[in-house]
Amino acid sequence: MRIVVALGGNALLRRGEPMTADNQRANIRIATEQIAKIHPGNQLVIAHGNGPQVGLLSLQAAAYTSVSPYPLDVLGAETEGMIGYIIEQELGNLLDFEVPFATLLTQVEVDANDPAFKNPTKPIGPVYDKAEAEKLATEKGWAIAPDGDKFRRVVASPRPKRIFEIRPIKWLLDKGSIVICAGGGGIPTMYDEQRNLKGVEAVIDKDLCSSLLAQQLEADLLVIATDVNAAFIDFGKPTQKAIAEAHPDELERLGFAAGSMGPKVQAACEFARHTGKVAVIGSLADIEAIVQGTAGTRVSTAKPGISYR
Repeated sequence: MRIVVALGGNALLRRGEPMTADNQRANIRIATEQIAKIHPGNQLVIAHGNGPQVGLLSLQAAAYTSVSPYPLDVLGAETEGMIGYIIEQELGNLLDFEVPFATLLTQVEVDANDPAFKNPTKPIGPVYDKAEAEKLATEKGWAIAPDGDKFRRVVASPRPKRIFEIRPIKWLLDKGSIVICAGGGGIPTMYDEQRNLKGVEAVIDKDLCSSLLAQQLEADLLVIATDVNAAFIDFGKPTQKAIAEAHPDELERLGFAAGSMGPKVQAACEFARHTGKVAVIGSLADIEAIVQGTAGTRVSTAKPGISYR
């Protein structure tokens, strides 16, 4: 099978954990131990989130005031290289020496007319008190929004339109390589009036980009690995129930939160609808069981309805 595994940024750096290199490597090791088990007989593409990592780079940049912070597209490229390096190393230590790897910086086109640019919602970087946030917004042209009793910068999260490196990704897969790409939803880019490609101050949703990637690669399975073992109804309440299987129409009617499970459900539903194949949402630690069909929330058009564990 050709399998796209999308690793969540919060799964690679868990909520509340110190943002150290050792913690990230330890979490990536958990993922690669699972991925190594599904490698035999399969073609693998690994995408990943980068929210905590970009946040860390933003915090570090804020501490150095002699130069302006680097733009988001550059920070995204930096995290693609960092996370890809650790995945390659940890997974390479588990597989045969002859297995080739490639981490690709992945540019993803977005539409300048995407309505997301008029309604920035994606929080990035450090938190500020109101006065400082308003001062920075005036100086830098930022949009800001409340985050608890503080404020953060928010940017647009436009939909991915095109993955520029899709051809080399296919070539590498055909040669037997494990490919790590589309990190953090890819590097957001668009064409200007002179048809020159340029970076954009935006963040593409990792799961929606992974879904597009899986569709364009004609993958047999999309695995969306996160820090919970399924999509739940009434999550966090005594009445919570894990969803075992669902048709996309039924799953979307449940109305998941836009900032957490919502994009994962949308990505899984789009892949299932457009390909007739299966997408699964589940825990990073359950990847082997997900591929075997015994864990996670399976999304498919094969049959109507919804069932629970």
